[in-house]
Parts: sequence; structure tokens; C-alpha cells
Amino acid sequence: MSNAADRITETINANTVVLYMKGTKEMPQCGFSSRVAGVLNFMGVDYQDVNVLADEDIRQGIKDFSDWPTIPQLYVKGEFVGGCDIITEMTLSGELDTMFEENGVTFDKAKADQIRDANG
Repeated sequence: MSNAADRITETINANTVVLYMKGTKEMPQCGFSSRVAGVLNFMGVDYQDVNVLADEDIRQGIKDFSDWPTIPQLYVKGEFVGGCDIITEMTLSGELDTMFEENGVTFDKAKADQIRDANG
């Protein structure tokens, strides 16, 4: 498992924002991954996607790494943020905007506001 953990550490350290997901940001393969990728894509966030379906070691390894049982998983500046429900809540509350701003992540604030307006 150390090989998977090493690869995960390398990926999250090399990229400001990383989404471990089922499928890719262009073609998510589950509803939860689609929701988080959709938020990030809509907000114009530059992020690295990692398709856990393409590598069983990473699929299980990311769950062990974060001690979080589900996919997707979002990392910002090497820190685990959460899965679909947490990212949804953070988006709607504006916490995700704040986290991105504090970590120098470029995103479209107007698009983030649109998400909140549509769900408020």
C-alpha cells in the first residue's frame, strides 16, 4: 500500500487542487463525482482529476490515505477537504470560496454566486 500512498502524496503535493473521482472531469462515472466535478468545472477551477476506476490500488489507497470511505475526495493544497456532501455544503455556504481564496486558487466568484442563487 505504501506505493499507492506515495503516489497519492506525490499527486496532492504537485497540484494545488486534486479530485479523486470515479471517471474523469470530462466524463464522470457516478453521480457524486459528477456533482463535485460539475461544481469545480462551472467555477472554472484548475484541478487535477484522478480516475480511481483506472487503478484499484489508488481506489482503495485513497480511502486508506484519508481514512474516508467514499469517493469522490477533494484535496486543496495537500489537505483533505471532503466528499460530495461536504463540498456541496461548502459551496452553498460560501466556505469553499473562502478556502479557495485563502489558498490562492483561482475561481469565478460570479459562477459560485450563481450556484448559490440557483440553490437558495
